[in-house]
Amino acid sequence: MTLTPIRRVVTGNDERGRSKVVWDGPAPGTHETNFNGRGHTDFWVWRETPPPLNGLEDTGTWDDEFPGPVGGGHLRVVHWLAKTEESPSNEPYKAPEQHGRTWDRGGGNHYNRSYMHKTKSVDYGILLSGERAMELDDCKLVLKPGDVVVDVGAWHLWDSSKTGCMMAFDMFEAEFVDGAGTAQGNDRVMKPKPDHKAPPGVRPARRIVAIDREPGHSSRVSDTPSPDVRIDLARPGFAMQRMWVADSAPAKLVFETLHLPYTLEPPARGSVLNIFTFPPDQVWKNKVGPVEVAAYFKSVGAPGASTYSPHAPHPYMQKMRTLDFCIVLEGKIVLVLDTQEVTVKAGEFVIQRGTNHSWSNRSGKPAVVAIASHGAK
Repeated sequence: MTLTPIRRVVTGNDERGRSKVVWDGPAPGTHETNFNGRGHTDFWVWRETPPPLNGLEDTGTWDDEFPGPVGGGHLRVVHWLAKTEESPSNEPYKAPEQHGRTWDRGGGNHYNRSYMHKTKSVDYGILLSGERAMELDDCKLVLKPGDVVVDVGAWHLWDSSKTGCMMAFDMFEAEFVDGAGTAQGNDRVMKPKPDHKAPPGVRPARRIVAIDREPGHSSRVSDTPSPDVRIDLARPGFAMQRMWVADSAPAKLVFETLHLPYTLEPPARGSVLNIFTFPPDQVWKNKVGPVEVAAYFKSVGAPGASTYSPHAPHPYMQKMRTLDFCIVLEGKIVLVLDTQEVTVKAGEFVIQRGTNHSWSNRSGKPAVVAIASHGAK
């Protein structure tokens, strides 16, 4: 048994500045442990913030560390196994590397249950398959595919004993102001309004936020659908469900960030995480022009992102100075570039490096894509 291969598409520009696919195939950064089928796959690594967009090197193959390079971060998928009668016994306790950015309490193993641990990072975690339990000091939460966890430097452990799982993590450096890595400030946690309803055809995206309210004790801050859902009136069934904003590097340990003004476009040294639902193009095709497109980009705070042209391959073409980690969670969708198109389906990844692009749903069902956009250079 080996790690499940996962397709990764990486974009770039040709010599004329037109967007294209640079790499397309199974992500090469696979790291299997002594347990067959258990390990992780690196998709992208960056060692400085903002991360660079140019370069000929595939950073998904770089040597990496946990919880990521100092001053940077990584995108990876972890592959964990279910517990069975044939499961091996626990390995002896192994202390974390002594670099002052990871801590643990022991008590886990290396194939289906982690140690209770804490990292000097903010993590966007998205369950891709299987089932996984997240244990905090004050509760236990069971995750299903598509659920999002924002781990704001909290103590936690993971347990995949029931079914095994694959889970994506976008991890980047955090600032521990007090040394212990506890929450700073008193930002009000946003919750959906009592009468909140998702647009027709849109599945509410679960958002879990965890943090240490006091030293050495982790807590659940939030576990609700996204409280901020943006729509496009010209595209019935379209939704952008906001999850989190990091407005600095290193990232702050705070209770809430959705009150910040960054929606589609992140701050220069930060990131945004959103869950997009794209309805079939046939719903709105031939009904959208420059006015409707401009209204959408203005509504999500990024009027300069649109590259609309009547001659463009898609009305919603856009370009920003961002490194985008895109994961198709449901359905299939076409990534439209200047020079080519590529279809990606559930479980596949796109690393979008500041290129002109759009998303076109040519199927008969909604497609759901998680996109973490990092300000880049």
